[in-house]
Amino acid sequence: MSEDPHGVRWLSDDEMHAWRSYIVATMRLRQRLHRELAERHDVSLTDYEVLVCVAMQPDHRIRMNELATLLGSTKSRLSHQVGRMETDGYLRRVKDPEDRRGVVAELSPEGMALLESAAPTHVEGVRAHLIDLLSTGEQAALGEAFTKVLEHLSATDT
Repeated sequence: MSEDPHGVRWLSDDEMHAWRSYIVATMRLRQRLHRELAERHDVSLTDYEVLVCVAMQPDHRIRMNELATLLGSTKSRLSHQVGRMETDGYLRRVKDPEDRRGVVAELSPEGMALLESAAPTHVEGVRAHLIDLLSTGEQAALGEAFTKVLEHLSATDT
């Protein structure tokens, strides 16, 4: 479709194909990665992503607001998720030693053990269902495209 009287720039057939392929493929990819983690390690993909982000920090702790930014999550949603993970023994929430008003999520030994156990399954899934399907050039193009999208969205966040 082209521009209409209301000024909408409708997507062309090729643009619509790219958009719909992205939407459906990412949804199904996340579902598959979630299912593999849940079946083999009894952990959700979203919980796994939290563990990864906390473990990436040098001291395995991160301020909650920084963690929300890394995950693209809201503070409220993340607070509920971390609360569940704290109940399960994977994380602890403690006062930030550098700013007593802030809260830090800290990886527990049980959380690290779960991450170490689940990581090979996750990496195998990412490889099998995405990375190994693409050439090196396609991987680079995908990385560049989504870095551009992320930078745009980060710059326009309010």
